[in-house]
Amino acid sequence: MKGVFEIPLTRGVRLTAVWDDRFKTGCLSATLLAPHTKKTASLNAVLPYVLRRGTARCPDSESLAAAMDELYGARIEPAIRKRGEVAALGFCADFPDAAFLPGRPDILSGTACLLGELLLTPATRGGRLRGDYVRSERQNLIDDINAEINDKRSYASLRLVEAMFRGESYGVSKLGTLADAANISPYALTKYYKELIATAPLELFYCGAEEPERVARVLREALASLPRTGTFAMPTTQVRAGFGDVKEKIIRETMDVTQGRLEMGFRLDRDGQEEPRYAALAVFNALFGGSATSRLFLNVRERLALCYYAGSTVDRNKGALFVSAGIDPDKFEEAHSEILAQLASLANGFIEPWELEAAKRGVISSLLACLDEPMGLEGLYLDRAILGSRPGPEEFAALCQLVTAEDVAAIASEAKLTHTYFLTAEADADA
Repeated sequence: MKGVFEIPLTRGVRLTAVWDDRFKTGCLSATLLAPHTKKTASLNAVLPYVLRRGTARCPDSESLAAAMDELYGARIEPAIRKRGEVAALGFCADFPDAAFLPGRPDILSGTACLLGELLLTPATRGGRLRGDYVRSERQNLIDDINAEINDKRSYASLRLVEAMFRGESYGVSKLGTLADAANISPYALTKYYKELIATAPLELFYCGAEEPERVARVLREALASLPRTGTFAMPTTQVRAGFGDVKEKIIRETMDVTQGRLEMGFRLDRDGQEEPRYAALAVFNALFGGSATSRLFLNVRERLALCYYAGSTVDRNKGALFVSAGIDPDKFEEAHSEILAQLASLANGFIEPWELEAAKRGVISSLLACLDEPMGLEGLYLDRAILGSRPGPEEFAALCQLVTAEDVAAIASEAKLTHTYFLTAEADADA
């Protein structure tokens, strides 16, 4: 890899270019960053899909597909992501590298131009986003929200977060609510689009063999008509700290299921935006439940056979820890107690040197794997942009190597269980 370059293009617009000639495809993304709130969640979720339906030059799916075919099969797809209480919405594109094509056609310029059209000159009627496109994508969003219940594991996780962060923007699904989705109109979405495109910070990412200076020139041209009238403040995530002793709230819901879904939510004293703590959180999570050598996998699942799966995740933006397990409905008490026992063991410093090293290796291996995947790098640098922390994969790997057992124990000690959600069979309702 030749290097990573950050290039400000204009007010509120930054390009991160990874100059790397190992790949046969290039990656280009444009991501608007906005606050994730109940009011805007459904608007954020539907907007990229409406914009992707057509542009002023290519007003429908057929003409857009033809334009991408002319770019040797380049793909530009909507992307909606939630990072803490930050909504990241826009487009991700991949396209063949010109060096591997006859005559070395300028695929980068063509892809960047089409990406700019999707962002800046969408298909409209009467000065508004096309009503038929808005209504169609609104219905798709409603269908997606209704379908959330079909994946019981994801549904249980959503229900835990909703209960645990009630009253906070973090508790709102990235798709928003049915009521808010149903209220999306062409007028409301057009108004929101115009505000967003003029005031939201725009993060651009490129990975490929083109020189960063040329990529910057191409993108400046493609985005020349971008309106920039705001202050472009980076949206942030609010973190509540200092919970002390809290009483766990247990929520049971019954459905026609054969496997119970246990979700446990813990608050941490602070987020993971500082680089050393970010590394410590990653190693802690790998040791607790985020890897095949974790406590939850080796003990709760394998040794005690209390669950079908068990794992943990940490949201470093929000300062929260989540545990997810699939269990027999009658194993709730045992599994719940053992998960807490494993966390307490870490908090008390009972950490074997081999498991700490295994956790570090797992984190570093996953991190360095991003170097071999352009889209993995795109997600990595988007996270860095939102967190305001800019170390590359190699620097972060070095920070992970410095994490000690005491660092892991300190994080385990501050985790406070606030909510448990249990989706169980209807026959277990009286248990």
